[in-house]
Amino acid sequence: MTETTTAALLPGPAAGSPSDAELIATAVAAAGRGMVGRETVAEVVALCAVAGEHLLVIGAPGTAKSEAVRRVAAQLGGRYFEYLLGRFTEPNELFGPVDLRRLREGRVEFETAGMLPEADIAFLDEIFLGSTAVLNTLLGLLNERVFRRGRTTLASPLRICVGAANHLPEDPALAAFADRFLARVFVEPVPDARLEELLESGRRPAAPIAPTATRDLLGAIDRLAAAARGCDLDPVTPLLATALRRLRAAGVPVSDRRAVRSQNLVAAAAVLDGRTSASARDLWVLPLIAPTADSQTLARETLADLIDRAANRSLAHTSEELSRSTAARAERLMRTGAALLAEHGGLPDGQDSRLRLEAVLREIDAGFDPADLPAPLAGVRAGLVTVVAPS
Repeated sequence: MTETTTAALLPGPAAGSPSDAELIATAVAAAGRGMVGRETVAEVVALCAVAGEHLLVIGAPGTAKSEAVRRVAAQLGGRYFEYLLGRFTEPNELFGPVDLRRLREGRVEFETAGMLPEADIAFLDEIFLGSTAVLNTLLGLLNERVFRRGRTTLASPLRICVGAANHLPEDPALAAFADRFLARVFVEPVPDARLEELLESGRRPAAPIAPTATRDLLGAIDRLAAAARGCDLDPVTPLLATALRRLRAAGVPVSDRRAVRSQNLVAAAAVLDGRTSASARDLWVLPLIAPTADSQTLARETLADLIDRAANRSLAHTSEELSRSTAARAERLMRTGAALLAEHGGLPDGQDSRLRLEAVLREIDAGFDPADLPAPLAGVRAGLVTVVAPS
């Protein structure tokens, strides 16, 4: 079966207008701008929102986990709820207080306005510190997108809940709760090679969100989610089954539930790449379902030959990081170079972006033989050469 674009499944944008996938890609890129090495967090939040799955972000304190989630949530719009959990956090702090007026009438109901049950995007920091009462109520909300407490039953609009922690829990009960989060991102401190970039970005004031980026993009997320639910997975099912067998044989724990739900990530990757039919190009998402940092590394190694052609137009950084494929690297360099060229042209003297333009040009020349350079990347390279060549 030939691959088709999302325009074949959904009402397309007006002529000349960006597609939903392009809108999300632009928003995610804007969220990551000014942050060093956190593009993956922003991209996987978007992937999971389209897939209808939840995400765990694990990393040491001070690694900008919270900031990355806040930025992408601000770009996507909608109602956002954030809370730092502790041992003594009461359920009312997340789900809303008892409605006293109803209580006087003998009815135990809850006021949920502005609280987690009515959020479109939620971020819960130190999620494993929550009490049993908090986690049990949260479990039902995450699984069914329905809030039930007392006599209150409310359909939740929650697209994604991002949970963050410094490390994975050792308690088996908490591990079972963590398993409800299909995708996981493990955040490490910025590597030494990028410390200069980190220091420079830390000196610059945080860039405000541009007015054009504050529009509510949840409609685009919902349309892409509908496209993902209708995505044709038949062409990739045999290869996906082979990949899952390999992971299990290599010792990567993949439960039946996680195996089935991994298809949601594959479908979301396909529609964010502009297609309604999944292919081997989308299998780069599979390491995200491995439960630990070590097992994710093992998953990448085990699936290396199956994902060596993976790439994604909207999620270029993450598809490259997880697949290590040449196609994904070309996609990322093409998009990074094009964005820097546009930024350079909008600056009075262009000096702030010149060094980054030169760095991208060096990476292109180091990673690709001129004869094998993909046409889109060759065009970007020509633009880079024009800008950085001596006058």
